[in-house]
Amino acid sequence: MGEAHGRADQGKVLNLYIWADYLAPDTIASFEKSTGIKVRVSYFETNETLEARILTGNSGYDVVVPTAPYFQRQILSGAYRPLDKKMLPNLVNLDPAIMAKVALNDPGNTHGVVYAWGTYGIGYNAKKVAEVLPNAPLDSWRLIFDPAYAAKLAKCGINILDAPAGVVRLVLKYLGKNPNAPTAADLGEVEKVLISIRPYIRTIDSSLGTEAIANGDICVDLGYNGDFFQARNRIKESKSGIKIDYMIPKEGSLLWFDMLAIPADAPNPVNAHLFINYLMSPPVIARITNVIGFANANSAANASLDPALLTDAIVYPTAEQRPRLFVQSQDSPEQSRAITRIWVKFKTAQ
Repeated sequence: MGEAHGRADQGKVLNLYIWADYLAPDTIASFEKSTGIKVRVSYFETNETLEARILTGNSGYDVVVPTAPYFQRQILSGAYRPLDKKMLPNLVNLDPAIMAKVALNDPGNTHGVVYAWGTYGIGYNAKKVAEVLPNAPLDSWRLIFDPAYAAKLAKCGINILDAPAGVVRLVLKYLGKNPNAPTAADLGEVEKVLISIRPYIRTIDSSLGTEAIANGDICVDLGYNGDFFQARNRIKESKSGIKIDYMIPKEGSLLWFDMLAIPADAPNPVNAHLFINYLMSPPVIARITNVIGFANANSAANASLDPALLTDAIVYPTAEQRPRLFVQSQDSPEQSRAITRIWVKFKTAQ
């Protein structure tokens, strides 16, 4: 593979499996035009869906975009081929500090390249929240995880992201526990918190929150930072006058990383490298960030970013916030089973 530098696979095809709404409108067309490689794009909605396809093997995909802790488990299962870094000259553009953080999940950055990164946090409609909860703790996970507050906010609507491993860690952080090494007793406390707030949670959904908060249908949403960037854009387009704020709670929050990776049995591995290198080109990834509102790991792209994005705390956490952010490690099989059990109970309890 390494000797095929710059030359496409004979098939002139690339099969991409990615989250929806995660590219700029011209990303694929520009790559196709410059390389003659036809890109076939498929979309997934959850990491679990991607994992099932990848671990089964013979997925037919050349480039996939897993989230880091899932990626860690998939690497250990032999799901990905090591990157041929000689074919990725644009690696020099990546921020070493970010790559060092994600190396917890991908030692030596051997199998993946950061595509986008961000934070978990709380988006809220301050006007609606003030109407039902005048003294809301707008700097703390208590806003959602304390039933005394959640009960009041139920009147205007709460959504929680359907991300079991992530949300359980956030509750652990709220409780002052180690989010990546909980004891059985710690997880028992998490379950109590989630069950206590369940009657006040309107929806547990990863795809509804953005639209619901943009429309004013809910007032509080635990989600990914980019969801609120996109919600804010929808509000601008609709001229509804709704205002959304975003907070990273003082107790701390999770970082997330979405990775570009090549399945071990990718039919077009050279094309995959060409595509990943293309996405790491500063003008290309800057255009994507300007459209989707998720930070990239490409330091050289900053000059091409919309200047307002670089100072937007929704997209790029402030220097004061960054020390409070932590990386999610892979769950042990026992931990994974315990979290799944807690989550099923949480989702089905009313």
